[in-house]
Amino acid sequence: MKRIIARREAVLVVLLLAEMAAMQSLSPLFLTPDNLIEVVRQSAEIGLIALAMTLVIITAGIDLSVGSIVGLSVMTMGMLWEDARLPLALAVPFALVAGALLGGFNGTLITAVGIPPLIVTLATMAGFRGIALGMSQARSIRNFPEGFLWLGQGYVAGIPVQVWILAVTAVLFHLALTRTAWGRSVFSIGANEAAARLSGVPVNRVKMQVYMLSGFMSALAAVIYAAHVSVAKPDAGLGFELTAITAVVLGGTAVSGGEGGVLGTLIALLMVGFLRSGLTLARVPSEAQDMMVGLLLIIVVAIDRWSRRAGRE
Repeated sequence: MKRIIARREAVLVVLLLAEMAAMQSLSPLFLTPDNLIEVVRQSAEIGLIALAMTLVIITAGIDLSVGSIVGLSVMTMGMLWEDARLPLALAVPFALVAGALLGGFNGTLITAVGIPPLIVTLATMAGFRGIALGMSQARSIRNFPEGFLWLGQGYVAGIPVQVWILAVTAVLFHLALTRTAWGRSVFSIGANEAAARLSGVPVNRVKMQVYMLSGFMSALAAVIYAAHVSVAKPDAGLGFELTAITAVVLGGTAVSGGEGGVLGTLIALLMVGFLRSGLTLARVPSEAQDMMVGLLLIIVVAIDRWSRRAGRE
């Protein structure tokens, strides 16, 4: 399995380099340091969501509500700050807790009630977005203090702050997945849930933790997003779930569960970000960009399936 994963990530790196060369041929501005840093910065918020989505999909689940959790969490933070006059030092933790609770709501319906994850998160995707729009009356909140905006617009050692946050979080996720009993439980649930139960794995508890973590990471992405664009709005995070799922699947995490990793997700996230940036610089319409991302996903999944067959043979 380690050889198969290493081969898959090597293929992704080769494809990433080939993609960067192709994008540079379309626009000489692509490989400039400013553009590359900006692409990574733009990918950071979705990257935080994709890390948690990797765990969700490894357990053979799905979370379509992450984008809506971003919108509801960011409005919770903004309204507590502007309407309730709560300091941001308290409003931000409230938003993070709210995100974790929303994820826990998903997890409860999935584990305790037994509703499939696709149905639960499809319903809450609409429900959470509706709550965000309703409680905010579709208004936006601006004029955040400079200290808060530093989270999304500041630099440390020439690297954007949110990129540092993504890097540290990715290391923690990787260690949790590969070096802890909890991480082995996540893989075992996705590989064979019935066998995991018989082996004594607390399946419901682990799945609940995974979905709460997904909600928490979505709320963290919401806070950074607000600091990045200097505004909190109820439609924040719209479409984030599609990009996050694309990065996870593109990175080699099996939708059937039991396989995947953080490194593949991050490489795939860069592939999607670089592809969109290069096509934008080449003035390619957004509709064509969506088609290219879909084509890239199909190609990589096909190569991944071929490599798995070759590894088994």
